[in-house]
This record gives sequence, structure tokens and C-alpha cells, in this order.
Amino acid sequence: MSKSEIKILCTGGAGYIGSHTVIALIEEGYSVHILDNFSNSDPEVVNRIEKITKVKVPFFEIDIRDKERMLDLFLKERYNAVIHFAGLKAVGVSVSQPLEYYENNVVGTIRLLEVMKEANCNILVFSSSATVYLPKPTPLLETDPLGASNPYGQTKFMIELMMKDIYTASKNTKFSILRYFNPVGCHPSSLIGEDPEEPNNLLPYIQLVSIGRKEKLFVFGNDWPTRDGTGVRDYIHVTDLANGHVKALEKLLNLSNTDKTLDIYNLGCGSGISVLEMVKNFENASGKQIPYEIINRRPGDLASVIADPSKAEKELGWKAKHSIFDACKSAYDWQFNNPNGYSKK
Repeated sequence: MSKSEIKILCTGGAGYIGSHTVIALIEEGYSVHILDNFSNSDPEVVNRIEKITKVKVPFFEIDIRDKERMLDLFLKERYNAVIHFAGLKAVGVSVSQPLEYYENNVVGTIRLLEVMKEANCNILVFSSSATVYLPKPTPLLETDPLGASNPYGQTKFMIELMMKDIYTASKNTKFSILRYFNPVGCHPSSLIGEDPEEPNNLLPYIQLVSIGRKEKLFVFGNDWPTRDGTGVRDYIHVTDLANGHVKALEKLLNLSNTDKTLDIYNLGCGSGISVLEMVKNFENASGKQIPYEIINRRPGDLASVIADPSKAEKELGWKAKHSIFDACKSAYDWQFNNPNGYSKK
């Protein structure tokens, strides 16, 4: 079967990571469909993807909890594989609205897995998160203890447990779980990027400061045991992350019909950047000063969270290639060219 005959559904394909992965898949020659309810994304994304790829992308405005409509779609389209991005993702909001997160993320994934089983689609790449790990000195390995500390991470952890149980009970399930660290940056076209309603992550917040939509950046503590006292995280360029999905999917597609597997990979750079280093990189990339204020630590924060991505490099031939400067430059270019995100206002 040629790549153009392989039909892939990306749930949440209009979101930040989903949209970049859709482009990577199309550029590899696959036939890609998008399913999204646009709760935290914009239909304009689909137009931008088509502009970048010059390919018409079928999209379906369906909530993954709507089993009836999803099953109709699967039986009609006969997808070969699914990459599952759909879900709510703000850690802070998950603490104040846990039920909404469990209902969207866990129940939604149960409906998707039911539909895949009924439609005989057995290849799934799942968008998990580094939040599934228990706090420990980094770098983190895929075999390290799991146990999330917030409802968002718990939903990812629960879905991973479900996938492991389904894998054990099945004859030919092919699953891949990708644990992301901190996705940053944007497509080089500046046509798609991260456009949250309210930024919860460092770089999108810095972007809004750079164009005057936020007054200054708040830095949560400068007394951490790190190089400059600010928190250190593993940041991965979103185009590298998208490429990781393609590699993980292709490993599953290359298995025989009777094979079954459950792959788990960390997708990160394997090195960390502090908050102040991120600010400095962004200032260098954009030519803008980023005012900031040091305030108290947030409860539950950690000094450093870094991936060990060596398993993905060894088994998938995947490695992050873009620098943090590249990420800052592309993020600024996106924000400068789209000061109101996808909104035309």
C-alpha cells in the first residue's frame, strides 16, 4: 500500500501540535483527515494548513464523546490509523475543573477506543505528557515511576493505563504513547502557531509581552537550585515533535497485521533551558526587551524537568534538531504576523 492510500485521522488536528503534525504527515505523502470540535482551536487553522501544503484536507467538526457520529465516520472512511491529540490541556484549569477534564479526556478517549474497535482500526498514536511522571531528579526515563500530581496529568496517566490493558487483552493492537515535554515554536511559514485563549505556558506568554498584549512576564521564583535560580525545563520545537509522531506512526504501520505492540517514548531535547535563558533567547531572536518580575514560587512546581529521549533516537531514528533560538524566532514571527492569533479582529 502506498503512502497516499494510507488514511490517517488526527483527532484535535486543528490544535497547536495536531496542526503541525498534520502538515508533517501530508508532506510525507499520507492522506490525512482532521476531527476537531474547535473548543480550543479555530477552523481557520484548516485553511492555513491547506495554504501551506496546497492539499485539500477533509475535516469533521465532531466531539470525540459523540460516539454515534464518530462511528459513522470510521465506517465510512475506513481509517488505517489514528493520532489522538483531542483533549483539554491546561494544568491550572484542570485543578479547578477536574470533572470537565476527566469527562473530556478520559471519557472521550474511551469513546474513541470503542469506535476504533468496532471499525477494526487497530493503530493508535497517543499524545501523552511528561506530567504522568512522579517528581524525581531528571533526566526522566520511560521506565521511571508514574503518578501525576494534577487532574490533567491524571487523565493522561489513566488513558495510558487503559491502553496497556487493551494491548494485553488484544491480538493485534498497535499502540504508541508519546510523552511530550514542553512544545515551543511555530511553523516556519508563520501561518500556524500556538494561539491559546489565555497562555498557560512560558513562551506564549513571552510572545504576548513582546507585542504589548501583556505588560510583563511573572517569573515564579529565583531561588531554585539551578544555574540562575529559575526553573529549568526541556523545550522541544513543535516541528521536531511533529516529526516524532510521523516516525512513531511509521514504526506501527510497518508491522504485520498479526503483530501487536505498545511503544512508549519520551519526546524532548534531553537538555534544559531556564526561564531567564528563555527570556534572553527570545530577546535576541526578536530584538525586543521582555520586562519581567520575580514573584514567589508556585506550589507544586519543580526545579528541573528534563527528558532522556535516547530510546526514541535508538528505536525511531528520531532526534530534536531545532535550537531554542529557532523556537523563539519562529514564535516571535508567528505572533508578530498574527497579533490576534487566528482571529481576524
